[in-house]
Amino acid sequence: MKRRSVKKALALFLVTAMAAGSLAGCGNTSSNNGGKETNTPGTEGAAERPTISMMTFDFEGSPVSGEHSEDVIKKMEDYTNTKVNFSWVPSDNYEDKLSLTLASANDMPMIIAVGNMTAAITGAAEAGAFWDLNEFMFDAEKYPNLSQANENVNKSLTVNGQLIGIYRARDIGRNGMGYRADWAEKLGLEEPKTIEDVYNMMYAFTYNDPDGNGKNDTYGLALSKYTGPFDIIQTWFGVGNGWVEQDGKLVPVHQTEEYLEAAKWLKKMYDDGLVYKDWAVRDTATWQDSVKNGECGMFIDVLDGSRRIWDYFVNNNVPSVVDASQPASMNLVGSINNRTLATSGYNGFFVITKAADTEEKVAACLNYLDKMCDDDMMILSSYGLEGIHWEIGEDGNLVDLDAEDAVASKAYAALNQTVASIPNMKPTKVSIAKTERNILEEAVKQANIDKAVFNPASAYLVNSATYSLSGATLDQLLMDTRTQFICGEIDEAGLKKAWQQWLDLGGASVIEEVNAQYTAN
Repeated sequence: MKRRSVKKALALFLVTAMAAGSLAGCGNTSSNNGGKETNTPGTEGAAERPTISMMTFDFEGSPVSGEHSEDVIKKMEDYTNTKVNFSWVPSDNYEDKLSLTLASANDMPMIIAVGNMTAAITGAAEAGAFWDLNEFMFDAEKYPNLSQANENVNKSLTVNGQLIGIYRARDIGRNGMGYRADWAEKLGLEEPKTIEDVYNMMYAFTYNDPDGNGKNDTYGLALSKYTGPFDIIQTWFGVGNGWVEQDGKLVPVHQTEEYLEAAKWLKKMYDDGLVYKDWAVRDTATWQDSVKNGECGMFIDVLDGSRRIWDYFVNNNVPSVVDASQPASMNLVGSINNRTLATSGYNGFFVITKAADTEEKVAACLNYLDKMCDDDMMILSSYGLEGIHWEIGEDGNLVDLDAEDAVASKAYAALNQTVASIPNMKPTKVSIAKTERNILEEAVKQANIDKAVFNPASAYLVNSATYSLSGATLDQLLMDTRTQFICGEIDEAGLKKAWQQWLDLGGASVIEEVNAQYTAN
């Protein structure tokens, strides 16, 4: 009876999804290895291997094709002991194909790669289209890799208590700050640890002539109209990440005292002239340039952004203000007051559909995804076959023989779209040559993990009907009014008036819907 009711609910959802996806039916752009099913070369025991089906992104064009591609597939299927029928879908048409697939209950792959947690995905989950992975994934003996998935990231992929996705891991601790290390050395400044340290460095970079040219032509912090840096800075004040738990309830951060304190600090930074006055209209595309050209000394965003500025200094021989024979340099800082803003921790995820209609088939899907996270398969999907696509150099590091050969890499590169990268983002058996800058960046990101502040409402926002409908508008309202406050266009009363408007436009319903789920769990 239970299965029948699930099918009934799913059928109802699929009718709706089919109507929504009807426009997408004009062009079915999916492929099965370019119209050909992947046939594993005959190997002893292959007949006993479980067969699974998988739909995932094609960013390559002609995926897993050309010379050595059959060898790559054979190695992958031998290692995972699984035969995989791939449906590679061009990334530009993926959302259309996904809509069609969700509406085709009888033609659904067992594993589907998903880009975002949309209303269509949560609707399909509520209709019973996907397996609840809580029941399977945390068996460390069967799935030693997947069972190590981060608990906080998993929360974002939970629909009504069901874990519906295996996330494709990305750096949790990617956010932080970079600053001109040679400017700091010239001015006798230590690495900032507190908000006061950050302010003092901004002030000194603005007014103490850090480049020594005798001109008042520098600023503390580089900014653009993209306001992501403010979200990072707020975290340093204890504001939280989007939402925060207070007295047993989840509260949007703009309703906290810490948010107002942080906003006032940002306004003081602006009023004191530590950033250029027209930052709110500056193009994000030229954001890094203001540090590269010596106008600004600090950059707050993803750490790889600061590292790329440092690369620019080295690659272009931009002289240090301390020793002109050396290139200018950056230092990377992960957290202030032991906090930083966590990323979502993932970029897309895999669902296992009810096309895997037995627990044995679910196990086969999970086994495949788990094995693909092993070093051998991560190397295969990232670098191809040893001796053909890569080798170990004299320094012991991996040498990518076809790093500049997009044709040769077609034999394996698309397999990267089948890897969850849990628990490791990169293979651990081999390494590639790294600069001191890369090494520092990775170390800071790793140290950030324990200090990263997650959004406790992420799992509930995806199930909030009001947020699904009006979330983008509500978020934009908060960002715009914060900018207006910082720039002095509205005062504190105006800021609070905007917050009331946010409540009236649907924010109150979002709070109610989020907390109904939170208290139910």
